[in-house]
Amino acid sequence: MSSYLDSSLLTSLYAPDAHSAAAREYLLQATGPFLSTPFGEAELTNAIELRVFRREITAAQAQAALERLATHIATGVFQATPMPAATYDVARQLSRRHTATLGTRTLDTLHVAAAIVLHADSFYTFDRAQARLARASGLATPVRIR
Repeated sequence: MSSYLDSSLLTSLYAPDAHSAAAREYLLQATGPFLSTPFGEAELTNAIELRVFRREITAAQAQAALERLATHIATGVFQATPMPAATYDVARQLSRRHTATLGTRTLDTLHVAAAIVLHADSFYTFDRAQARLARASGLATPVRIR
């Protein structure tokens, strides 16, 4: 069993916001290993820095969050794996199958495709459209989005 944690949930884990408590609870329930790709790390880094730009967190908070992330990757909390080339083929298939009806964005399809290719059992996200795509693709989506 393994879990894919989307950047929407991870951002709440690493940078305090209204969803942080829920993100911590979901992480406690999730089954590891927690899968990570350079793509996901890049999106998470950007999301944290964007929160600085929006003045939701300080630069010092962002730096601390990114240092915690680096430590978690280095110590194996996240199973870092390269983005498999097959991810892009699966993302195209998901787009053809679901985007016209679900309205999913490219990054959503790439995350779900990565989870599928990496054989995740569960997909954790706070993004409604992404959760719908993950469910339509056969992944469990334990997060209850309000």
